Amino acid sequence: MAFLLIGLCSPAEAETDYPTSYPDVPEPMIFDMMRPLGAKRGQMEANTLATTSLSGPDRTVQWAPEVEYALADGFAVEGELPFEDGRLTELKLGLQAAFGTLNGGRSAHGVQYLGIYDRQARHYRSSFAYMVVHRYNPRWSSVSMAGLGDISLSGGRGRNAAIINHSLFYDSTDGQILGLELNYRGGSDGYVLAMPQIHQRLADKVNVQAGLGAERPHGGVFRPKGGVRLIREF
Repeated sequence: MAFLLIGLCSPAEAETDYPTSYPDVPEPMIFDMMRPLGAKRGQMEANTLATTSLSGPDRTVQWAPEVEYALADGFAVEGELPFEDGRLTELKLGLQAAFGTLNGGRSAHGVQYLGIYDRQARHYRSSFAYMVVHRYNPRWSSVSMAGLGDISLSGGRGRNAAIINHSLFYDSTDGQILGLELNYRGGSDGYVLAMPQIHQRLADKVNVQAGLGAERPHGGVFRPKGGVRLIREF
């Protein structure tokens, strides 16, 4: 949990060059946000993430096109269509709200809700996460999230599993960002994932994120995993 709290525990400086508007912080590649916190009304983005295991018996390519749109300042929605190879497996709808800035504009926080319909099981589930973003200086920034997956007020086996994400970023050059994303999900279908990644601007409003890391499912072993996300802003 030390990673999760780092964004909240950085001391504020008496003098700062950062404005009180929302800090400019990258989005994680795997645990995608629905537009940055503080997005302005009318901002829209389309992107597609593709991931696959690079060893072991399961070489399924998981990919998901999605569209993100800011309905109002600080409030965004997302529609996503996850596939496994050529099969549409789920329907996703997400909501995200920003609560404002902290620490003299260096930090910001908000929440994210995701509703998921499993087409094969004909089952609906949802997740909820609280988010904190922090800009340490012109080079370093982070995103931290904590929440619950498969939410159920009555509980049950495998329900209300913990979700934790911490991503640390370094702005290496203009248009290029290096990052390390750590994901944890509890429960019987949970996993641990470490994904070093690079974000590169290809053209005006066109960006790519690529990563190579390792994932260990619950009860399994670590296996290499690769991913890429192509992003087009409007």
